[in-house]
Amino acid sequence: QVQLVESGGGLVQPGGSLRLSCAASGFPFRYYGMSWYRQAPGKERELVASVSNTAGTTNYADSVKGRFTISRDNLKSMVYLQMNRLKPEDTAVYYCYRPLGGYWGQGTLVTVSS
Repeated sequence: QVQLVESGGGLVQPGGSLRLSCAASGFPFRYYGMSWYRQAPGKERELVASVSNTAGTTNYADSVKGRFTISRDNLKSMVYLQMNRLKPEDTAVYYCYRPLGGYWGQGTLVTVSS
């Protein structure tokens, strides 16, 4: 069965960096585009970034452009989200998502606070 397992969340000071990882299993990873979403307290879940199956195309929410980078390793079935210059408003639970079929990971909490 499809499994998506996120890791790498935690507490970081404003201006700091974190790298989130998502380990995928149960499907031929290299054929599927992947995304990262986030949900802040009291807000709707929103798309943060997406990457095509070959990593040839990436897209970002305006709020994270220039600060976040999505990448993937098809040999390891991993997708990453490098987050730099973090802001308090980036605080949220971050989810790995496979759009085709609508599969979600369990989420990892990122808290940006001094």
